[in-house]
Amino acid sequence: MARDDRFIKIYSQGKLTGTEIWVDRETGVNYLFHASGYAGGLTPLLDKDGGPVITPMDSDSWE
Repeated sequence: MARDDRFIKIYSQGKLTGTEIWVDRETGVNYLFHASGYAGGLTPLLDKDGGPVITPMDSDSWE
């Protein structure tokens, strides 16, 4: 896997103010990225118990 293939964008919404969800293909951890103008932030998505949301990586749909 190439270095730039580690993360995959699975969700995107908005243009000037955008929200995206990225998945780390090595760990399965989901991250939320939100940008507005020149500002942005990245944080792991958390489940109801406060743990990270993890996507199973055994899916063939990631290729």
